[in-house]
Amino acid sequence: MRTAFAAFALALLVVPARAQQPAAFFEGKSPVMLIGFAPSGGTDLTGRLIAQFIAKHLPGAPAFVVRNMPGADGLTAGKVFASQVAPDGLTITMGASTQADPLHYRKPQAGFDPTKFILVGGIGRGGTVTIVNREAEKRLYDKSAPPVAMGSLSGLPRSGMQMTAWGIRFLGWNARWVLGYPSTVELLTALERGEIDMTAEGGLHNIAKFARDPRFRLLVQSGALEGGRQVPRREFGDTALFADLMDGKITDDIQARAFAYWTSIATIDKWVALPPATPRPIVDMYRDAWSKVMRDPQFVEQGKRQSEDFTPMPHEDVSLLMTTLGATPRASLDFINEMFRQQGLEAQ
Repeated sequence: MRTAFAAFALALLVVPARAQQPAAFFEGKSPVMLIGFAPSGGTDLTGRLIAQFIAKHLPGAPAFVVRNMPGADGLTAGKVFASQVAPDGLTITMGASTQADPLHYRKPQAGFDPTKFILVGGIGRGGTVTIVNREAEKRLYDKSAPPVAMGSLSGLPRSGMQMTAWGIRFLGWNARWVLGYPSTVELLTALERGEIDMTAEGGLHNIAKFARDPRFRLLVQSGALEGGRQVPRREFGDTALFADLMDGKITDDIQARAFAYWTSIATIDKWVALPPATPRPIVDMYRDAWSKVMRDPQFVEQGKRQSEDFTPMPHEDVSLLMTTLGATPRASLDFINEMFRQQGLEAQ
């Protein structure tokens, strides 16, 4: 009797999971996308676009309800998603890079670990290019010459701009930071006027403009993640991949994991996830829908309108980035902060 009861109970658990694939799964239900940021921002706009197209490719084409829960750079929504959302396939979340950053989610008040979420897919950054004035470039490799002036926005430079910090530390670049520009437009104008010698940019239009100008050269690119590897972007021609320049330059494990953290945080942008313990048939249903979304030309076209470097990523690559970030030890984060301090940057 006990054996028969156990088999019956197991059947009750298994049958619903097997029934998740048909269109009837969403019949009469309104799935929710939880977004931890305010309406009309970049994460919100991307989330709404994804909700529209993933619904198109899910069985039954359900209409998602978008729920914004802004607070603490995504920590509020992350905690709710981890502790209060049932793993029934009726709630997904649209996350951002801040929520994937251990510097952020390891705070005591966070209450969640994104490495425990089940990744469906995401949007990566298409890559950043460091642009240098050709006349100044020779000084980059000559420590007896005046340092090349690397321009950046106010505060800590954005992740793509931090290639220069690694170049100074490990490639011997002779450069100094010039901080305080209020916008990308003013930063690029300063480069054209000769106020600075070098900066970094991610917009394809601006990069193409400087690539055509004989006064400048595309020095190096951060690249994009494809199939678990950092690869150069075709749009940037033969511009060197920064990871290739760094190959063999770091031998210390703590520093290597620090560089892996930087590479990952510079690549990850937006991501879609299901709660922990979501049954595998439901996970497969969402991942199959996402694979179709990635190949949907209308989705890609609309995404490019929102951001030039809009780059859909499969769940395998997003999971790799999330796992790498989550495995970063405190000592590696401390190393990055110290490297920044030594270069006069505002460490966190």
